[in-house]
Amino acid sequence: MEKAKESTSETTLRHPLLSSKLKNPPKSKYAFASAMIASVASLLAGYNIGVMSGAQIFIKDDLKISDVQIEILAGSVHIYSLVGSLTAGWTSDCIGRRNTLLLTSIIYLLGPLITCAANNYFWLMVGRFVIGIAIGYMVVVRIYVAEVSPAATRGFLTALPEVAINAGLLFGYVSNFAFAYLPVRLSWRIMFALASVPPILLGFGAFSLPESPRWLVMKGQLGKAREVLTQISGSREEAEAQLIEIKEKAGITREDTEVVSTQNYSQDKNIWTELIVTPTPVVCRIIITVLALQFLEQASGIDAVVLYSPRIFEKAGMTTTKELLGATIIVGLTKTALILVPMFLSDRVGRRPLLLSSTAGMAGSLIMLGLGLQMAGDFVIAPTWIVAVCIMAVLSYVGFFSAGLGPVTMAYSSETIPLKLRAQGMGLAIAVNRLVCGVVAMTFISIYEEISIPCTFYMYAVIIGFAFVFVYFCLPETRGKSLEEIEVLFGKR
Repeated sequence: MEKAKESTSETTLRHPLLSSKLKNPPKSKYAFASAMIASVASLLAGYNIGVMSGAQIFIKDDLKISDVQIEILAGSVHIYSLVGSLTAGWTSDCIGRRNTLLLTSIIYLLGPLITCAANNYFWLMVGRFVIGIAIGYMVVVRIYVAEVSPAATRGFLTALPEVAINAGLLFGYVSNFAFAYLPVRLSWRIMFALASVPPILLGFGAFSLPESPRWLVMKGQLGKAREVLTQISGSREEAEAQLIEIKEKAGITREDTEVVSTQNYSQDKNIWTELIVTPTPVVCRIIITVLALQFLEQASGIDAVVLYSPRIFEKAGMTTTKELLGATIIVGLTKTALILVPMFLSDRVGRRPLLLSSTAGMAGSLIMLGLGLQMAGDFVIAPTWIVAVCIMAVLSYVGFFSAGLGPVTMAYSSETIPLKLRAQGMGLAIAVNRLVCGVVAMTFISIYEEISIPCTFYMYAVIIGFAFVFVYFCLPETRGKSLEEIEVLFGKR
């Protein structure tokens, strides 16, 4: 509390205009609209991941491929996304956040078209490779939304991409159910073909987006940055105060007001050195915190449930395809609905309370799921109450994930990395996230066949227990602080 007060008082002394505005911040419809358009890319990521949950049933029947091939096909998209996440930072620094979103829309258009036209396993993998690159570029959505969001509503706005991902997952599950009754050869192709429509909307929408004011400052375009800040802040006074603070972090003097010559950060060879090899104590603390949080989020097994929920429900005692896909839709609905919790509470109660309650709830849900599946294994046909316990455990697990760990992890990461290192730092964070996600997705079937499915979920429960301890001892609260103040906050720990 003392540190928070010190940080607030420092902001008041340095930028009284900003401090006064933050006490009663205006709601920026312009920032909200910009975040919504950018989040279409996240919706596409969710759809292309979620649609594989049910599509794999029909792909396996149509192309006669094995469980191991299905496991690789479903999980490899996350490994492929490393290409996008590790290059997205460089691209967004070179051509800007907005133009990178436009590039992402083109890649998202190509991937599903290749996938739905595939007539063998090789071309399926090619299509998923292209989709994976686009999913990796999702890092730019996080950066962009964080940089166009006012401090007072950043928790709400930076949750929008996570809402979009969950909505995309839900749409993927619904398309599985809707087209399940078509001929096998046609059903899964239509599921993937639908994903080629939203990229067109994203492409047109990207042209109407403002560029990130922080990127404009890094490029010395101070006049344009001031215009964007005025639009998203609601007043010239607050915009000017924010501009002063951003300029300080970018090493630009207050006297410079329109256009200045600045270092080209996108070509600065020292960025990766400063980020990984010889980081300052503050940067080191931030990066370790962000990467550990990203690792623990995915190591908790969320993608195993997202991708393989039909298999989990089958192990619990469900039998028909209609039941399996119908239950999966309920999972998607729950996961999407509970995302509203951090949207409205993140800026009120803070990041830490949401993360702590989320991880505790997830651990309990995984233990309950493991016990339910263990009991189901003792029956040839599991009683209805055991099936219900397993379903409730899955719903509780994804609900607690959406109510905290899922959206808050990404919001926390995007707001803590310093401006100069943000693009590359978020690229690295998403790379770790996707790598762990891919490993979980590509090993889930193999692990549960080796140690049993209940023990697999007990293992995930232990990991999420470590996440609770990590959040409790290592994460400072960032609620209501500007992106520049947060860097100072980590320096005081």
